[in-house]
Amino acid sequence: MNVTRTLDLLPFQLQNFPKPDCLAAKVNGEWVKYSTQDVQDIANKISLGLLKLGVGKNDKIAIISFNRPEWVLVDFGIQQIGAVSVPMYPTITVEDYRYIFSDAEVKYVFVSDSELYNKVVSATQGMESVKEIYTFEEIQGAKNWNEVIALGEDGDVQQLEPLKAAVTPDDILTIIYTSGTTGNPKGVMLTHGNLVSNVLGTLPYVPVNNTHRALSFLPLCHIFERMLLYLYMRIGVSIYYAESIERVADNLKEVQPHVFTTVPRLLEKVYDKIIAKGMELTGVKRKLFFWALELGLKYDTQADQGWWYNQQLALANKLIFSKWREALGGNVIAIVSGGAALQPRLARVFWSANIRVMEGYGLTETSPVITVNRFEPENNMIGTVGMPIDGVEVKISEEDGEILTRGPHVMKGYYNKPELTAEVIDKDGWFHTGDIGTLEKGKYLKITDRKKEMFKTSGGKYVAPQPIENKLKESVVIEQAMIIGSGQKYAAALIVPAFLGLQDWCQHKGIPYTSDAEMIKHPEVLEKYKREIEKTNQGLAQYETIKKFRLIPNMWTVESGELTPTLKVKRKAITENYKSVIDSMYN
Repeated sequence: MNVTRTLDLLPFQLQNFPKPDCLAAKVNGEWVKYSTQDVQDIANKISLGLLKLGVGKNDKIAIISFNRPEWVLVDFGIQQIGAVSVPMYPTITVEDYRYIFSDAEVKYVFVSDSELYNKVVSATQGMESVKEIYTFEEIQGAKNWNEVIALGEDGDVQQLEPLKAAVTPDDILTIIYTSGTTGNPKGVMLTHGNLVSNVLGTLPYVPVNNTHRALSFLPLCHIFERMLLYLYMRIGVSIYYAESIERVADNLKEVQPHVFTTVPRLLEKVYDKIIAKGMELTGVKRKLFFWALELGLKYDTQADQGWWYNQQLALANKLIFSKWREALGGNVIAIVSGGAALQPRLARVFWSANIRVMEGYGLTETSPVITVNRFEPENNMIGTVGMPIDGVEVKISEEDGEILTRGPHVMKGYYNKPELTAEVIDKDGWFHTGDIGTLEKGKYLKITDRKKEMFKTSGGKYVAPQPIENKLKESVVIEQAMIIGSGQKYAAALIVPAFLGLQDWCQHKGIPYTSDAEMIKHPEVLEKYKREIEKTNQGLAQYETIKKFRLIPNMWTVESGELTPTLKVKRKAITENYKSVIDSMYN
């Protein structure tokens, strides 16, 4: 059978490789598995239950939950009757929920736990459009999702066939609200065809098959993990949901996955932990560890570095890197990284350790994948985000270097915002990404910055902050950084220390650690950060160099309003919050 809509994926898997563990999650310490047949049966009951509640084609239903099988079951239940899912981040504000419920005209909401239930109750106060909130967990006084399943228990599955048949590839599957760094969230309308084109376009480059397992922990409400869910289903990969971000390390050892997707920040944390362990070693073991690391940092997918290098690397893999692979479960074939720029040194070290990292690029508006680095070393260029996937066109604007893309992956538009849609999709169908980039070797896309984030100094020179921030964050003592200097004589930096790394450094130097707030004023600590800045400055043009910096004692978070849900820096909010600190660097 052909897959032309995402709802075709379940019958496709049933027909070709029915799984005993299509989906799995841990409940009370045990892995509970759903077979492909279970998933299809429960999805059918949800579809029938929703019909009894009066849900019809194009009606909007919100899902707010951390990753779990119930998320997926409700998703399929919604799409089988032509309704539209509106997934949301569990971490956004009550005001954001209220805005989205109203803008999308949401009728029903599914939430996971009591905390989210209370948040949604508060957000829907006085809203007549939202008819009911259902919870995945048993919560006193709340309606449970099992009630929707019970409503569909005695329904006739045949009743769903004409409704499924009426769903076209051009119908809207989902509306995903992207928070952006300014203003109200925008609802991105993605069709069944958008997502299926992305699944089929990436299919030839996937190095796993229906005998393999994936661990999933990136949020399903984000299009990256959502598309991967559909891709795994198409291939027949079993999906195991991690208990939480904090438990990922334990779950990797239990599930022993062959593939997982991640954002660079998590890989950085894994790397930092490994380095911290290496620092604790002594004598020969320590020497060996750092010898292996040095070899890894020289690794290049595009170059054979000769017999002697390869022999040494084989030995390093046996003695040192084998332990890294064990920490990831021992079976990992590939890791797919997206959502932000991956530091090339991380890619080099993981590749050298036989852990192949496939870095890709895309946006919610492009379903999401535009390009991806392939699994074979010769088709993977570290420092780039790879080549376009099948069916996708990419070009660089001659005018300002902006990355443009065209193809079946480009969204239908922003919900209720035709004027905003016209701003990003031109008359020839090219979507303007807002990112600046180049094509290396004529085919590998390299992103150099965000168009809107570049700023001009008072000397008239343009500074691209992102690459400088990424360079700074390579330091084990720097967690977050923001480069500033629009209209000023020089660039400066706000830096949030990686306090665990700083504690290790202080211990190593014999400096008594009191509190985070105290330590960022300590003369030797300030001197250490000065050296980190000088290291970054070495590779920069004179006008880009950081002349001053300030250490910030608090992490920027989604909750503090300083990061978007996808952990991008909200520059405007941070600039306002630290106005006096910034002024002190320029006055």
